[in-house]
Amino acid sequence: MIDTTASATMGAPMANYAAARRVGDFVFMSGVVAVDPARRQAVTSYGDIPKAARDALRPLGYVTGQMSVDVYEAPIVAQSWFVLERIRQLAVEHGGTMADVVKLVQYFRDIRHYPAYNRVRGLFYPGAPPVSTVVEVSRFLPGDALVIEVEATAYLPLPR
Repeated sequence: MIDTTASATMGAPMANYAAARRVGDFVFMSGVVAVDPARRQAVTSYGDIPKAARDALRPLGYVTGQMSVDVYEAPIVAQSWFVLERIRQLAVEHGGTMADVVKLVQYFRDIRHYPAYNRVRGLFYPGAPPVSTVVEVSRFLPGDALVIEVEATAYLPLPR
């Protein structure tokens, strides 16, 4: 299970757009990239995510402590955790949970990163994952250190 006590200060959009917007029963979340808002730099290592996240990733075979392994896996694994945690936080801010996030669109700079992301996504969706689309792209803003972006849609019915 993931630690749900992480700070909701994982970052606001770095440009002029809304992080999320409710339209009727749906909450549409902008694409999330893994940028530490305090440093304004991409998350690139396990040290950039909370200890509880590293502890959750270890049973999946990540955060091995072996530099020759971690240096290659850390960018996609840490960024995957970061963006999914931010999506979880946005869902909570709108009164929901990850179970209410019914659609994900995942953009990868290298589609070979999908298996690592998919294992991390299992921490956030221990049952069946949501409907999803996977797309390979050439690059992301704000920089080349970013390897994944995820946008999400949550279904949160308004009281009738």
